[in-house]
Amino acid sequence: MRTPQPARRRHFLTLALISSAALLMTSCGAGSDDDSAGGGAGTVAKGVRIPTTDVVSGIRKDPAAAGLLPAGVTRLTIAYSVGDTPPGTSHLADGKTLAGQDVDFADAVAKVLGIRLDKQEASFEAILPALGSGKYDIGAGNFGVTEARRRTIDFVTYINDGQGFAARKDSKLQKITELKQLCGLNIATGAGTTFEATLEQNKHVCADAGEKAYKVQTYGESGALWSSLQQGRSDVVMSTINGLRYSVARQPGLKFLNEFHRLDVGFAFKKGTKLAPAFQAAVNKLIADGTYREILDKWGTTGSAIKRSQISPPELKD
Repeated sequence: MRTPQPARRRHFLTLALISSAALLMTSCGAGSDDDSAGGGAGTVAKGVRIPTTDVVSGIRKDPAAAGLLPAGVTRLTIAYSVGDTPPGTSHLADGKTLAGQDVDFADAVAKVLGIRLDKQEASFEAILPALGSGKYDIGAGNFGVTEARRRTIDFVTYINDGQGFAARKDSKLQKITELKQLCGLNIATGAGTTFEATLEQNKHVCADAGEKAYKVQTYGESGALWSSLQQGRSDVVMSTINGLRYSVARQPGLKFLNEFHRLDVGFAFKKGTKLAPAFQAAVNKLIADGTYREILDKWGTTGSAIKRSQISPPELKD
Protein backbone atom coordinates (compact mmCIF):
# COMPACT_ATOMS: atom_id res chain seq x y z
CA MET A 1 0.00 0.00 0.00
CA ARG A 2 1.16 3.48 -0.46
CA THR A 3 0.26 7.14 -0.31
CA PRO A 4 0.89 10.13 -2.60
CA GLN A 5 2.40 13.41 -1.50
CA PRO A 6 1.24 16.82 -0.31
CA ALA A 7 -2.29 16.14 0.87
CA ARG A 8 -1.18 12.85 2.32
CA ARG A 9 1.43 14.09 4.74
CA ARG A 10 -1.02 14.24 7.57
CA HIS A 11 -1.98 10.63 6.76
CA PHE A 12 1.69 9.62 6.85
CA LEU A 13 2.06 11.00 10.35
CA THR A 14 -1.00 9.20 11.66
CA LEU A 15 -0.05 5.97 9.94
CA ALA A 16 3.52 6.15 11.13
CA LEU A 17 2.35 6.37 14.72
CA ILE A 18 0.13 3.35 14.18
CA SER A 19 2.64 1.24 12.37
CA SER A 20 5.43 1.96 14.83
CA ALA A 21 3.56 -0.28 17.24
CA ALA A 22 3.45 -3.10 14.74
CA LEU A 23 6.06 -5.67 13.92
CA LEU A 24 5.46 -8.97 11.94
CA MET A 25 2.93 -10.57 9.66
CA THR A 26 1.12 -13.82 8.81
CA SER A 27 -2.49 -14.91 7.34
CA CYS A 28 -6.85 -15.01 7.77
CA GLY A 29 -10.85 -14.24 7.82
CA ALA A 30 -13.38 -11.50 8.37
CA GLY A 31 -15.54 -10.31 11.20
CA SER A 32 -16.79 -7.26 13.03
CA ASP A 33 -13.83 -5.02 13.72
CA ASP A 34 -15.40 -3.09 16.56
CA ASP A 35 -13.10 -1.87 19.34
CA SER A 36 -15.95 -2.25 21.79
CA ALA A 37 -16.22 -5.95 21.02
CA GLY A 38 -13.45 -6.65 23.45
CA GLY A 39 -14.43 -4.28 26.23
CA GLY A 40 -11.47 -2.54 27.83
CA ALA A 41 -8.38 -1.81 25.81
CA GLY A 42 -4.71 -1.09 26.27
CA THR A 43 -3.18 1.51 24.02
CA VAL A 44 0.03 0.60 22.17
CA ALA A 45 0.16 3.59 19.88
CA LYS A 46 -2.07 6.44 18.88
CA GLY A 47 -5.04 5.01 17.03
CA VAL A 48 -4.33 1.36 17.91
CA ARG A 49 -6.21 -0.11 20.85
CA ILE A 50 -5.82 -3.69 22.02
CA PRO A 51 -8.80 -5.42 23.65
CA THR A 52 -7.95 -6.64 27.15
CA THR A 53 -11.19 -8.33 28.25
CA ASP A 54 -10.36 -11.51 30.19
CA VAL A 55 -11.87 -14.50 28.38
CA VAL A 56 -9.51 -17.14 29.75
CA SER A 57 -9.18 -17.11 33.55
CA GLY A 58 -12.50 -18.88 34.19
CA ILE A 59 -11.60 -21.92 32.07
CA ARG A 60 -11.26 -25.18 33.98
CA LYS A 61 -9.11 -28.22 33.24
CA ASP A 62 -10.81 -30.93 31.21
CA PRO A 63 -9.62 -34.38 32.36
CA ALA A 64 -10.51 -36.06 29.07
CA ALA A 65 -8.45 -33.65 26.96
CA ALA A 66 -5.62 -33.53 29.49
CA GLY A 67 -5.49 -37.32 29.51
CA LEU A 68 -4.34 -37.25 25.89
CA LEU A 69 -1.08 -35.49 26.77
CA PRO A 70 2.09 -37.57 26.76
CA ALA A 71 2.98 -38.76 30.25
CA GLY A 72 4.79 -36.19 32.37
CA VAL A 73 3.98 -33.13 30.21
CA THR A 74 3.13 -30.24 32.51
CA ARG A 75 4.97 -27.34 30.88
CA LEU A 76 5.66 -26.38 27.26
CA THR A 77 7.55 -23.60 25.49
CA ILE A 78 5.60 -21.59 22.95
CA ALA A 79 7.07 -19.06 20.52
CA TYR A 80 4.97 -16.14 19.30
CA SER A 81 5.56 -13.98 16.29
CA VAL A 82 5.22 -10.61 18.01
CA GLY A 83 4.58 -7.13 16.73
CA ASP A 84 1.77 -7.60 14.25
CA THR A 85 -1.11 -5.20 14.45
CA PRO A 86 -4.13 -6.70 16.25
CA PRO A 87 -5.54 -9.30 16.19
CA GLY A 88 -1.94 -10.48 15.82
CA THR A 89 0.29 -10.69 18.89
CA SER A 90 1.49 -7.34 20.22
CA HIS A 91 2.72 -5.84 23.48
CA LEU A 92 0.46 -3.93 25.80
CA ALA A 93 1.48 -0.47 26.96
CA ASP A 94 3.91 -1.92 29.53
CA GLY A 95 6.06 -3.19 26.65
CA LYS A 96 6.19 -6.69 28.17
CA THR A 97 2.74 -8.25 28.35
CA LEU A 98 1.77 -10.15 25.21
CA ALA A 99 -1.77 -9.78 23.90
CA GLY A 100 -3.50 -11.02 20.78
CA GLN A 101 -5.82 -13.63 19.41
CA ASP A 102 -3.10 -16.30 19.27
CA VAL A 103 -2.20 -15.59 22.89
CA ASP A 104 -5.80 -16.00 24.05
CA PHE A 105 -6.23 -19.26 22.15
CA ALA A 106 -2.96 -20.68 23.50
CA ASP A 107 -3.76 -19.61 27.07
CA ALA A 108 -7.25 -21.10 26.78
CA VAL A 109 -5.91 -24.43 25.51
CA ALA A 110 -3.32 -24.49 28.30
CA LYS A 111 -6.10 -24.01 30.85
CA VAL A 112 -8.12 -26.89 29.39
CA LEU A 113 -5.04 -29.14 29.47
CA GLY A 114 -3.86 -28.00 32.89
CA ILE A 115 -0.35 -27.09 31.68
CA ARG A 116 1.85 -24.00 31.88
CA LEU A 117 3.28 -22.17 28.91
CA ASP A 118 6.71 -20.58 28.84
CA LYS A 119 6.23 -17.74 26.37
CA GLN A 120 9.01 -16.75 24.01
CA GLU A 121 9.17 -14.19 21.21
CA ALA A 122 10.70 -14.87 17.81
CA SER A 123 10.58 -13.58 14.27
CA PHE A 124 7.91 -15.21 12.13
CA GLU A 125 10.34 -16.86 9.73
CA ALA A 126 12.46 -18.31 12.56
CA ILE A 127 9.73 -20.18 14.44
CA LEU A 128 8.95 -23.15 12.19
CA PRO A 129 12.60 -24.20 11.68
CA ALA A 130 13.16 -23.95 15.45
CA LEU A 131 10.37 -26.44 16.15
CA GLY A 132 12.33 -29.19 14.44
CA SER A 133 15.42 -28.45 16.50
CA GLY A 134 13.43 -28.65 19.74
CA LYS A 135 14.02 -25.03 20.70
CA TYR A 136 10.25 -24.53 20.99
CA ASP A 137 7.44 -27.02 21.56
CA ILE A 138 4.75 -24.89 19.89
CA GLY A 139 4.68 -22.07 17.36
CA ALA A 140 1.90 -19.49 17.23
CA GLY A 141 1.93 -16.79 14.60
CA ASN A 142 -1.19 -17.21 12.48
CA PHE A 143 0.55 -20.03 10.61
CA GLY A 144 -1.48 -21.05 7.59
CA VAL A 145 -1.66 -24.75 6.78
CA THR A 146 -0.07 -25.32 3.37
CA GLU A 147 1.05 -28.48 1.60
CA ALA A 148 4.67 -27.30 1.72
CA ARG A 149 4.55 -26.76 5.47
CA ARG A 150 2.75 -30.04 6.15
CA ARG A 151 5.81 -31.89 4.91
CA THR A 152 7.84 -30.79 7.94
CA ILE A 153 5.30 -29.41 10.42
CA ASP A 154 2.21 -30.76 12.20
CA PHE A 155 -0.70 -28.40 12.81
CA VAL A 156 -3.71 -28.26 15.10
CA THR A 157 -6.20 -25.84 13.57
CA TYR A 158 -8.13 -23.25 15.58
CA ILE A 159 -9.23 -20.64 13.04
CA ASN A 160 -9.69 -20.08 9.33
CA ASP A 161 -7.83 -17.15 7.86
CA GLY A 162 -6.08 -16.45 4.62
CA GLN A 163 -4.51 -14.07 2.17
CA GLY A 164 -5.79 -10.65 1.24
CA PHE A 165 -4.76 -7.32 -0.23
CA ALA A 166 -4.97 -3.66 0.71
CA ALA A 167 -3.93 -0.44 -0.98
CA ARG A 168 -4.22 3.32 -0.68
CA LYS A 169 -7.64 4.73 -1.42
CA ASP A 170 -6.30 6.50 -4.49
CA SER A 171 -5.33 3.17 -6.07
CA LYS A 172 -7.19 2.21 -9.23
CA LEU A 173 -7.39 -1.34 -7.92
CA GLN A 174 -10.79 -2.25 -6.51
CA LYS A 175 -10.65 -6.02 -6.17
CA ILE A 176 -7.80 -8.42 -6.87
CA THR A 177 -9.03 -11.74 -8.17
CA GLU A 178 -5.87 -12.82 -9.99
CA LEU A 179 -2.19 -12.00 -9.50
CA LYS A 180 -1.93 -10.78 -13.08
CA GLN A 181 -3.60 -7.57 -11.86
CA LEU A 182 -0.42 -6.84 -9.87
CA CYS A 183 1.89 -6.80 -12.89
CA GLY A 184 4.23 -3.81 -12.88
CA LEU A 185 3.47 -2.95 -9.24
CA ASN A 186 5.51 -3.14 -6.03
CA ILE A 187 3.98 -5.58 -3.54
CA ALA A 188 4.93 -5.36 0.14
CA THR A 189 4.58 -8.44 2.33
CA GLY A 190 6.07 -10.20 5.36
CA ALA A 191 9.28 -12.18 5.08
CA GLY A 192 8.95 -15.95 5.32
CA THR A 193 5.15 -15.91 4.96
CA THR A 194 2.70 -17.75 2.72
CA PHE A 195 2.19 -14.39 1.00
CA GLU A 196 5.83 -14.19 -0.07
CA ALA A 197 5.72 -17.80 -1.28
CA THR A 198 2.52 -17.25 -3.25
CA LEU A 199 3.87 -14.12 -4.91
CA GLU A 200 7.25 -15.63 -5.78
CA GLN A 201 5.79 -18.87 -7.12
CA ASN A 202 3.41 -17.03 -9.44
CA LYS A 203 5.63 -14.29 -10.85
CA HIS A 204 5.47 -16.03 -14.21
CA VAL A 205 1.86 -14.90 -14.73
CA CYS A 206 3.09 -11.49 -15.82
CA ALA A 207 5.62 -12.81 -18.32
CA ASP A 208 2.99 -15.27 -19.58
CA ALA A 209 0.72 -12.31 -20.25
CA GLY A 210 3.52 -10.29 -21.85
CA GLU A 211 3.53 -7.76 -19.03
CA LYS A 212 6.16 -6.40 -16.67
CA ALA A 213 6.64 -8.55 -13.57
CA TYR A 214 5.52 -7.29 -10.19
CA LYS A 215 8.23 -6.75 -7.59
CA VAL A 216 8.02 -8.51 -4.21
CA GLN A 217 9.26 -6.38 -1.29
CA THR A 218 9.63 -8.35 1.96
CA TYR A 219 9.83 -6.91 5.45
CA GLY A 220 10.60 -8.47 8.83
CA GLU A 221 8.73 -5.67 10.60
CA SER A 222 5.21 -4.64 9.67
CA GLY A 223 6.01 -1.08 10.72
CA ALA A 224 8.46 -0.89 7.83
CA LEU A 225 5.97 -2.61 5.54
CA TRP A 226 3.23 -0.04 6.21
CA SER A 227 5.72 2.81 5.89
CA SER A 228 6.70 1.57 2.44
CA LEU A 229 3.06 1.83 1.42
CA GLN A 230 2.57 5.21 3.06
CA GLN A 231 5.63 6.71 1.45
CA GLY A 232 4.91 5.38 -2.02
CA ARG A 233 7.61 2.73 -2.25
CA SER A 234 4.92 0.02 -2.44
CA ASP A 235 1.60 -0.06 -4.26
CA VAL A 236 -0.13 -2.95 -2.51
CA VAL A 237 0.22 -4.90 0.74
CA MET A 238 -0.50 -8.62 0.85
CA SER A 239 -1.13 -10.00 4.31
CA THR A 240 -3.67 -11.67 6.59
CA ILE A 241 -7.31 -10.92 5.95
CA ASN A 242 -7.98 -10.20 9.61
CA GLY A 243 -4.87 -8.08 10.05
CA LEU A 244 -5.58 -6.04 6.92
CA ARG A 245 -9.19 -5.40 7.88
CA TYR A 246 -8.15 -4.27 11.34
CA SER A 247 -5.41 -1.98 10.05
CA VAL A 248 -7.44 -0.43 7.24
CA ALA A 249 -10.34 0.30 9.59
CA ARG A 250 -7.99 2.30 11.80
CA GLN A 251 -5.74 4.05 9.30
CA PRO A 252 -6.91 6.90 7.06
CA GLY A 253 -6.38 6.79 3.33
CA LEU A 254 -6.37 2.98 2.95
CA LYS A 255 -8.78 0.39 1.60
CA PHE A 256 -9.17 -3.38 1.88
CA LEU A 257 -9.27 -4.87 -1.60
CA ASN A 258 -10.52 -8.40 -1.02
CA GLU A 259 -9.93 -11.89 0.28
CA PHE A 260 -7.72 -13.81 -2.12
CA HIS A 261 -7.19 -17.29 -0.69
CA ARG A 262 -8.47 -18.85 2.52
CA LEU A 263 -6.23 -21.03 4.73
CA ASP A 264 -6.77 -22.99 7.90
CA VAL A 265 -4.53 -21.66 10.67
CA GLY A 266 -3.15 -23.68 13.52
CA PHE A 267 -0.70 -24.21 16.32
CA ALA A 268 2.53 -25.50 14.79
CA PHE A 269 4.54 -28.48 16.10
CA LYS A 270 7.48 -30.52 14.90
CA LYS A 271 6.52 -33.35 12.57
CA GLY A 272 5.33 -36.44 14.40
CA THR A 273 4.45 -34.63 17.63
CA LYS A 274 2.48 -36.54 20.26
CA LEU A 275 0.94 -33.28 21.51
CA ALA A 276 -1.50 -32.85 18.63
CA PRO A 277 -4.40 -35.04 19.87
CA ALA A 278 -4.53 -33.23 23.22
CA PHE A 279 -4.44 -29.79 21.61
CA GLN A 280 -7.13 -30.78 19.12
CA ALA A 281 -9.37 -32.03 21.94
CA ALA A 282 -8.78 -28.80 23.88
CA VAL A 283 -9.75 -26.58 20.93
CA ASN A 284 -12.89 -28.65 20.37
CA LYS A 285 -13.74 -28.34 24.06
CA LEU A 286 -13.48 -24.54 23.76
CA ILE A 287 -15.74 -24.60 20.70
CA ALA A 288 -18.31 -26.72 22.50
CA ASP A 289 -18.46 -24.65 25.71
CA GLY A 290 -18.66 -21.24 24.00
CA THR A 291 -15.26 -19.91 25.04
CA TYR A 292 -14.08 -20.13 21.44
CA ARG A 293 -16.79 -17.72 20.33
CA GLU A 294 -15.93 -15.32 23.16
CA ILE A 295 -12.33 -15.12 21.94
CA LEU A 296 -13.43 -14.43 18.37
CA ASP A 297 -15.91 -11.80 19.57
CA LYS A 298 -13.16 -10.10 21.54
CA TRP A 299 -10.91 -9.77 18.49
CA GLY A 300 -13.64 -9.08 15.94
CA THR A 301 -12.88 -12.20 13.89
CA THR A 302 -16.11 -14.18 14.05
CA GLY A 303 -15.99 -14.68 10.28
CA SER A 304 -12.93 -16.88 10.83
CA ALA A 305 -14.65 -19.46 13.02
CA ILE A 306 -14.20 -23.18 12.39
CA LYS A 307 -16.65 -25.91 13.39
CA ARG A 308 -14.06 -28.42 14.59
CA SER A 309 -10.30 -28.51 15.02
CA GLN A 310 -8.31 -30.76 12.71
CA ILE A 311 -4.79 -32.17 12.76
CA SER A 312 -2.81 -31.15 9.66
CA PRO A 313 -5.71 -31.04 7.19
CA PRO A 314 -5.00 -30.67 3.45
CA GLU A 315 -4.48 -27.11 2.27
CA LEU A 316 -7.74 -25.43 1.34
CA LYS A 317 -8.17 -25.01 -2.40
CA ASP A 318 -10.18 -22.24 -4.04
